[in-house]
This record gives sequence, C-alpha cells and structure tokens, in this order.
Amino acid sequence: MLKMTIVGRVSDRLPLSLAHGSRYVNEENNDGDISSHKQQAEFLLQEVSRIALPHSKMTIFLDDHCFNYIVENGMCFMALCDSMYPRKLAFCYLQDLYKEFVKFEDVGLNATSIRPYSLVKFGGVIANVRRKYVDTRSQANLSKINSDASQDADVISESFSRIVQRRRRSELFERISEAHLHPSPIWCSNRLEVDNRVEMDPNRTSCSCCNSSYMDQMVSL
Repeated sequence: MLKMTIVGRVSDRLPLSLAHGSRYVNEENNDGDISSHKQQAEFLLQEVSRIALPHSKMTIFLDDHCFNYIVENGMCFMALCDSMYPRKLAFCYLQDLYKEFVKFEDVGLNATSIRPYSLVKFGGVIANVRRKYVDTRSQANLSKINSDASQDADVISESFSRIVQRRRRSELFERISEAHLHPSPIWCSNRLEVDNRVEMDPNRTSCSCCNSSYMDQMVSL
C-alpha cells in the first residue's frame, strides 16, 4: 500500500506537497504514526538536500515499511510504502508523479518565500495518480512489475537507522571542529601566559611572584 507521498525541493529541503492514502488514515487511525512518518520523510529530504544521500534513486527500509524516492530536476518525490509493496511499482508511481509535476503550473513555485506544504493543488494530482497503483494485481500494474528486471539493479538500499547514525556522527564531528576553531576564552587569559622576561632579562634581580631577591633565595638554599 502507498501510505504517504511527499514532494519537496532539494535546493532548500522545502516540502511542497503532502498526501496520505485513505486506507492509511482510516484503517491505522494512529496520529502518532502519521506524524512520525512525516517527520522521518522530512528528515530524509534534508539528507538528500545536504547530499548525505547522493543517489538519485533509493529505498530506505524502516521496520515493516520503506521509503522510496527519486530526484528529478531538483525535486524529490518520495513515497512511504508497506515493505511488501512491489518496489518496481513504487518507482513507476514516482516517475508518473514527476511527469505530472512537469505539466503542473503554479505561480511562484520557484519563489524562495514559498511556505512549506503550500502546493495544496498538487495533492489532488497525487491522489489521481495513486489510484492507478492501489491494485497491484491489475493487468497494467502486473505488466510494469514484469517489465525489464534490470531497472531494479540501479536502486541503492539502506536502513533508516544507519542514516540516522551517520547524521549523528556528522553533527558530532562538526561540533568538535567548531570547538577547535573557537577555543575557550580562558586560553587567551593573561593568567595562563608565561612571563619569559625573568629568564631573558639579565639585570632583573627579584622574583615577581614573591618580591624577594634571587640572592636571598640562593642564600636560603
């Protein structure tokens, strides 16, 4: 089952359109899961934007679900599916969405001031395309599934947990690098500066730390 679809702009990781399958909303009826899957999709869009996921076509496994996405002309088309949903069919669905998106015209689509999920009209287009892919046993969909098998060979797969772990390591390294670039002010304090003038000045006869003469110190020894 195609559960969720998100279309986003890669350049600034901005999600433009979101659509849910009716069965996903009505049968599962779990707002927590829906919100969680939405956040996970937005996280993956961020990773695509920052080139942490450099592939133009990929499957991300998450428990008994998977995210499939493609990147075309600076746009990311992503679908959340059951893990049992035919992967080839999912990518055919995303390619059809891209073709419809090319024909879709919206004033201000490329504006930097556009708000997240403001492409509401495209949600209707997503619903129309998704209806064609609900029945995986239809003749049209079986033909797509049984088409050239080599199309699956170029799809990279990875687990969602590994992507999260890689992001955490990346953020940790960034914090460490920033710490080296911006050291604590204490290291610039005069209290930590060593006064080498004591050794460099042969005419100096007293110790600044105790105001006693060197000769007195030597006699005491």
